[in-house]
Amino acid sequence: MINQAPAATSETLAAVPAEVSFWEAFRFWLKLGFISFGGPAGQISIMHQELVERRRWISERRFLHALNYCMVLPGPEAQQLATYIGWLMHRTWGGIVAGGLFVLPSLFTLIGLSWIYIAFGEMPLVAGLFYGIKPAVTAIVVQAAHRIGSRALKNNVLWAIAAASFVAIFALNLPFPAIVAAAATIGYFGGRIAPAKFKTGGGHDKADQSFGRALIDDDTPTAAHALFSWTHLWQVAGVGGLLWLMPMGTLVAAYGWEHTLTQMGWFFTKAALLTFGGAYAVLPYVYQGAVGHYHWLTPTQMIDGLALGETTPGPLIMVVTFVGFVGGYVKAVFGPDSLFLAGAVAAMLVTWFTFLPSFIFILTGGPFIETTHNDLKFTAPLTAITAAVVGVILNLALFFGYHVLWPKGFAGAFEWGSAVIALGAAIALFRFKTNVIQIIGLCAVIGFVMKTLL
Repeated sequence: MINQAPAATSETLAAVPAEVSFWEAFRFWLKLGFISFGGPAGQISIMHQELVERRRWISERRFLHALNYCMVLPGPEAQQLATYIGWLMHRTWGGIVAGGLFVLPSLFTLIGLSWIYIAFGEMPLVAGLFYGIKPAVTAIVVQAAHRIGSRALKNNVLWAIAAASFVAIFALNLPFPAIVAAAATIGYFGGRIAPAKFKTGGGHDKADQSFGRALIDDDTPTAAHALFSWTHLWQVAGVGGLLWLMPMGTLVAAYGWEHTLTQMGWFFTKAALLTFGGAYAVLPYVYQGAVGHYHWLTPTQMIDGLALGETTPGPLIMVVTFVGFVGGYVKAVFGPDSLFLAGAVAAMLVTWFTFLPSFIFILTGGPFIETTHNDLKFTAPLTAITAAVVGVILNLALFFGYHVLWPKGFAGAFEWGSAVIALGAAIALFRFKTNVIQIIGLCAVIGFVMKTLL
């Protein structure tokens, strides 16, 4: 259970926290892996509360600078942020441990839940539960857009960037990389013309809030291992390339290029490299490929997978584990007598190919980012991109809302029961600040009652 930050005194604010050992940090990252519910917004909030406010391992500004870098990267920003801070504190192995423990509890949990879902999902009990869970997930995505937006959009300029991003992806169907490039350009020039609008945190005074001296403070000199070096960059890139090439080469040699497992490895490598904005931005891309192109699962199963992802700790993009399991299971890649093995192997493969680039991005780019945390010409584009991501998240909320409320398209019937559940979940989230897991559990029960008794 996360504890509230103790009341600060002048003595505690002035004192620098004691050095943190590798194993003390290991215990924290392991604990975080089991309690990191609530999607990226909730996970980032937990890390901010624990690392900035309570433990003071890193200052507010250094935390936000790292977060802005992770937001612009393709991949799960919360997991990348944990990797970044772990690396900053305890070098390469610190980053690997922090990022790995953020994922592993969710991986094994989702393999078990995916098997229950695919093996018993047609049972009335399971079907009824998911009828209630899916509209709850829609409300959770809407709340995530609000939470991230309330933190990132601190002035009218950033609001305008978010609105333009939403129009670009929703109405004009522009690719997200183009939106990122446009936002970065606006931030670069905006940081020169109106620098106050593009400071880290959008110029809001919360970014200047101090919780006391931090172990890695605003003026803490960059550690030797965090200094940029071309030798280090090429070493990490080379090792990372081998860690991708060895499993991919094995799959091609053993099964051929067109085999389901090989195609999963290639598709999720592209998903990891070509999609920006974290889990909420990558999900439409995964949906398009896994459902529309490869037919590894159905649209309903994809939304159910997101529901499972919301009920487990770890990054929301762990829904790829569900996609891999269902795809491997349905395609029976190891034959009809080894369905669970096929699903489990596929799930682990897609998780590997999805998250490997995240570690490479942090370990190669982190040293450069650490040299720019006081340089506005680098932070302003990242701040603008963070604002643009908010518009993409809102687009995803509408995407899921459409599939939940009109499961057969606008020509089909409107799901009034789902609408009522979604509205109730939204009220619980926004008005009463109810825990996400409690909402999902309650909505699951309501959905079961509605499907079986009404």
